[in-house]
Amino acid sequence: MEEEKKGEKLAEEIGEKSSRKLRARKEKHKGLWYGLGMFGLVGWAVSIPAVLALALGIWIDHSYKSKYSWTLMLLVFGIGIGCMNAWYWITKESRG
Repeated sequence: MEEEKKGEKLAEEIGEKSSRKLRARKEKHKGLWYGLGMFGLVGWAVSIPAVLALALGIWIDHSYKSKYSWTLMLLVFGIGIGCMNAWYWITKESRG
């Protein structure tokens, strides 16, 4: 009786370990292309808002005279928005 319980427990442990191993293999095989794609996604997610904000800042600086540098302020703002955007995409991708 006790040996049957041990055998069942051992079978459960083996099943859990094998399913965990199979899940790890699936996740591991995302490979080089997945990594490059994620790298590109993060790069575009940061650069597009930064460039758009930079262009807007340059336009404001040329159109309206001010003692503040709108180009610099909007560049920092665009990078901040881009970093939040990249964080969103990385979080979304890591959840599966």
